[in-house]
Amino acid sequence: MAERDEALLTRARALEQAIGEIGTTLDETTTCREVAAFLARHLHGSVTVDLHGEPGGPVRRAATAGTADTGGGDSAPSLTAPLSVHDEDALGTVTVTRRGGAVFSPDEAAVLRHTARLAARHLGHARRLVATEDTALHLQRALVAEPGRPHPNLEIAGGYLPAGPRALVGGDWFETVRLHFGRSLLVVGDVMGHGLDAAVDMNAYRTALREVAATDLPPHRVLRHLDSVVAEDDARRPATCLLVRVDPARGTATFASAGHLPPVVFGTDGSAELVDLPVGPPLGTGVGGYEPTTRPLAPGETLLVFTDGLVERRGEDIDVSLARLAALRLPPDSGPEQVVEEVLHRLDALHAEDDVAVLAARIRARPSS
Repeated sequence: MAERDEALLTRARALEQAIGEIGTTLDETTTCREVAAFLARHLHGSVTVDLHGEPGGPVRRAATAGTADTGGGDSAPSLTAPLSVHDEDALGTVTVTRRGGAVFSPDEAAVLRHTARLAARHLGHARRLVATEDTALHLQRALVAEPGRPHPNLEIAGGYLPAGPRALVGGDWFETVRLHFGRSLLVVGDVMGHGLDAAVDMNAYRTALREVAATDLPPHRVLRHLDSVVAEDDARRPATCLLVRVDPARGTATFASAGHLPPVVFGTDGSAELVDLPVGPPLGTGVGGYEPTTRPLAPGETLLVFTDGLVERRGEDIDVSLARLAALRLPPDSGPEQVVEEVLHRLDALHAEDDVAVLAARIRARPSS
């Protein structure tokens, strides 16, 4: 009786340790390695963890632990348990092979089954989270990466990167709106905060801006009107926004900023220049006070507008961050797509601490007669 009590106590301690050691992260491979290491230590054998891929797809060896040489040849006892919870489909299997030929006790078999169920629970949570994130990210990219079409006299390219591997949706966006007389309005904005609420507000800003911009008002008056509309809704989050009306016929760009960082223009030689412009308050404050700035934009120059995630770094003054962007030297005659790729790469936007949205535009050169 005492021997049985000791066996039950050992089993209970092992199960308690399993709860603390398995599923410490939401990474599938890490969880499988934790399972293999735990079982190899407690069941004194070599362990393999195999995961099923897509339905009907091949099995993937996810983790191994213990001594590869079982020492028992074909007669070495082994025990396999499905990675499943109750009646759910198994996500894979975990197999323990015993060195020296000692058979598994009922308590050891129970530890294996419990550990497999525990791992399956964590793996199921991780896979559901990945599926949710993938859906949310596709939604965000659809909202951001499908702007309206500018006039054919303008080349554009855009890009969006979420903040880190666990990001869902956020409030960064860019947009283009066709205006009369061959002009186009470029827009980039950033709603405060992250998550679904920020994405909902972003879509509301974007819809309102399209309606206001269709009236063909100057950029600073578009911001003024949008600010007053949004300020009436107390539930709406503030947002920064930059508008640029590009007029290819005149070779000019007119800017208006609502609390947003200034854009940069890359010349034909690849050098960068920050556009100096007055900055009004963010949208949603109801204060107004937006002013326009117009500067030439030659056909060979590429304009880049962006959200703050592209340049801001924790603990760094924003002037230093902007100076880093302005110091870039791109290949000569870089077009919008190359500018976006080069800037994202050189500023290491993949590891940015915030969402990144960028939009580049260049006036198409007129064909020579």
